[in-house]
Amino acid sequence: MAAKELKQKSAVELNREAADLHSAIRDLRFKIATRQHGKVRDMRNKKRDLARILTELASKPMSEPEIV
Repeated sequence: MAAKELKQKSAVELNREAADLHSAIRDLRFKIATRQHGKVRDMRNKKRDLARILTELASKPMSEPEIV
């Protein structure tokens, strides 16, 4: 996920993507532990995407209205 894409998204969209990534990371953790998923690199990439999203959320101004 590119930083340019993240800067264009609203805080609500970023929060939604962060929640999706949290659940995907949890699922991957269990699949890797039970040897159902062999690509550990996928976990690393998802964690990095989550870090990018959380960094972008932290840099957004707090006064931005959140419309749900």
